[in-house]
Amino acid sequence: MSARDAILRRLDTNSGDVAAEARALLALPERPAVDARALIETFAERLSAPGVAASLDRIESVEQLPGAVAAYLGTYAPVPALYLPPDPAVQRLDWSSVALDAACAVDGGAALAVASAAVAETGSLVLDTAPTAPMLPNFLALHHLVVVRAKTLVAHLEDVPAPATMPRARYWVTGVSGTTDIEGQYVRGAHGPRFLHVILIG
Repeated sequence: MSARDAILRRLDTNSGDVAAEARALLALPERPAVDARALIETFAERLSAPGVAASLDRIESVEQLPGAVAAYLGTYAPVPALYLPPDPAVQRLDWSSVALDAACAVDGGAALAVASAAVAETGSLVLDTAPTAPMLPNFLALHHLVVVRAKTLVAHLEDVPAPATMPRARYWVTGVSGTTDIEGQYVRGAHGPRFLHVILIG
């Protein structure tokens, strides 16, 4: 019997076991437990999960960011060029070790973004639009590099604070895009970047 047949058979029989399973699920806490003392460890674990498939690097200060980016990009050949957002905090750094691209390459190259928050529960990244934070490059590049400050990491989705000034749009990114539309085979990067790399500061 196939898995599909087994599922349909259980639905057809109106089994009491199904109702018991449903009651057991309802009895579980709605929010998964997240240890507030281990937010970074939980966040790192979620990022490495197959459903998120992101890599993580940790640095102590923003001045180390260009070196961390250069080290990541240097693992690929040819080395991708990087698009930098017009964010003064990023632009002021020494990027001499990285090949920069004034325009983001489509399906090639890399784009850097700065997250306004991140969620340990799901490994999600929160990106707010702004004149210094355009969104389109984050969906065009092959490599999406996201900077997260450790102080902005929260335990649960609903713990993400509302912005002081509402941005034009707010994006929640949880891993790379994927699809199984083609012959049931999982393909990464179907609707955006194929690689997601998070750089945690602090």
